[in-house]
Amino acid sequence: MSTPSISVIIPCFNEQEVISETHRRLSQVLKAGFSTYELLFIDDGSSDNTPLILNRLQKEDNCTRVITFSRNFGHQPAVSAGIQHCRGELAVIMDADLQDPPELIPEMVALLKHEQCNVVYGVRTARRGESWFKSLTAKLFYRLINRLSDVPLPLDSGDFRLIDSEVIRAFRTLPERRKYVRGLISWIGFRQVPIYFHRTERFAGSTKYPLRKMLRFARTSLLYFSHKPLRIASSFGLISVGISLAFILWIFYLWMFRPQELVHGWSSLLVAVVFFGGIQLLTIGILGEYLSSMFDELKGRPEFIIRSGHETNFEPPVEEEENAHR
Repeated sequence: MSTPSISVIIPCFNEQEVISETHRRLSQVLKAGFSTYELLFIDDGSSDNTPLILNRLQKEDNCTRVITFSRNFGHQPAVSAGIQHCRGELAVIMDADLQDPPELIPEMVALLKHEQCNVVYGVRTARRGESWFKSLTAKLFYRLINRLSDVPLPLDSGDFRLIDSEVIRAFRTLPERRKYVRGLISWIGFRQVPIYFHRTERFAGSTKYPLRKMLRFARTSLLYFSHKPLRIASSFGLISVGISLAFILWIFYLWMFRPQELVHGWSSLLVAVVFFGGIQLLTIGILGEYLSSMFDELKGRPEFIIRSGHETNFEPPVEEEENAHR
């Protein structure tokens, strides 16, 4: 099969009300602007008629492919599966609910070529159809994770983005299982530029991200790209130890010079609680630092990624050299 010029990766979970319209609009946009393309739908264990609709669309349209999960694994694994299996020279990641407009795709491709960049990521300037609570918490979340993260992450940006073949290849080398896709694409590097758009309301159906899933996603995001929470724990431990030492000096001063103001019994108890509590926090923080290092090693990420065509004075490993001569 010939390589499509662009792939569109669409994770789906119980989207029977909108999936046909998503396919129609994407097909209309891509037929007008691209010679070859593929629509790659990932059915994330849907329990409604989404699998039946996707099977019908796949039979009717040669440009449509479907990956079906054995159960609901989650949005991020679905996106990851799409990147692993897409065949296009470029790939767009977007949700099935049409809040990310398909009509923006040609503009994203034009921007990628004009800026000679590797990633064009969508930045939401407005979030229509969402409650004030969700909009506020989303803004706070993006700013918090960007402040805590060891890698700069774009603000107000979801998974809606265009990536080129270099980013696709680099992403496929990342072996970790619980991926935070938008963060990993930022971690990969290369040249990345924003495109601004108004996010519209869902075309139909209801959100598949209730508060419980949002909180779980936020927790994973915060822990995935930052060691700062562990360092904060260590800092609290040091502060607690410092406070306990100050208490000891104060109590010693009272015992030496103002014994009439010293209440017997409470001082030793207070010092013991504060001191050993601080020691415990400090110890947990230090253990956390070691565990975080082990966590990074177990992920198995490559130490660096070389841009294609920029391997100046770079000697390939012996294994690669031997394979090249076979």
